[in-house]
Amino acid sequence: MNSLYDVAAIGNAIVDVIAPSSEAFLSAEGLIKGSMTLIDEAHAEGLYARMAAAIEASGGSAGNTIAGVASLGGRGAFIGKLGQDQLGDVFVHDIEAVGGRFSGGRLDGHATGRCLIQVTDDGQRTMSTCLGAAALLTPEDVDPAIIEAAQIVYLEGYQFDPPEARRAFAKAAGLARASGRLIALSLSDSFVVHRHRPALLGFIESEVDILLANEDEITALFETDDFEIAAEACRGRAKIAALTRGAKGSVVIAGDQTLLIEAHPPEKVVDTTGAGDQYAAGFLFGLAQGRALTACGRLGALAAAEVIAHYGPRPQVSLKDLATQAGL
Repeated sequence: MNSLYDVAAIGNAIVDVIAPSSEAFLSAEGLIKGSMTLIDEAHAEGLYARMAAAIEASGGSAGNTIAGVASLGGRGAFIGKLGQDQLGDVFVHDIEAVGGRFSGGRLDGHATGRCLIQVTDDGQRTMSTCLGAAALLTPEDVDPAIIEAAQIVYLEGYQFDPPEARRAFAKAAGLARASGRLIALSLSDSFVVHRHRPALLGFIESEVDILLANEDEITALFETDDFEIAAEACRGRAKIAALTRGAKGSVVIAGDQTLLIEAHPPEKVVDTTGAGDQYAAGFLFGLAQGRALTACGRLGALAAAEVIAHYGPRPQVSLKDLATQAGL
């Protein structure tokens, strides 16, 4: 079918505030290294005041993925909710400046969501997120014309928390299914899995064509410490499961196939923020372009390697150029 977009994504519209940190700072703030914690406005203001000097960049998992799709030369749209404020203006500008499209809503009286990210010397990121307007997505924000015009509709697992956002997912899934489009879901974080495991399993089995998750998330979903058992449990639940394992690469499960994809060596490891989002960008872009699954995994690995070599969750150089240089 003809399509206007390679990927249309629904997720939290967030601006990231990223700063170097230490194990001692995490301990003093009661933060669990590598985790994502939801915080309120007052907590966000206090934590921001105590952080080291930071950089600000548009983020949000699905928004990062759309930026990656655009950097690969693809066409992407993002559906989310923003405040009527400067950070909201920045988010729209950033997504459209790279060739993506913003759709959704702007709200008076609600601040644009932001994520305060502490990055330790090993590149691990610890996130404290104040969702603000991002948590107020409704089914009315889902434009049928965008969903019906996308090869792949990508749903960010973080949006499984708010009931209205979950209804928006259901609306998008119904529209995508009726239009013959593929539905992809990212598990986003193991805390999402622990909170919503039964609902997630039901949604995956009934609606999802492409499941994306990291090792912690997929083992949490199937309540096991054994990655191999969790990977095998994906088979038959979704048509395709792409499971990332950091430096160990990724595993793609599809039908009776098990494909092992090596990690693309990064120039250096500075900040792992956005690595999973960019892997999703490469993998989904490859699928939308009709690439073989191994090539999709390699594109994902290449995109992830680029983003972990610098601060910030979005590509700083053309992924399309990097892919061409790598023969992808």
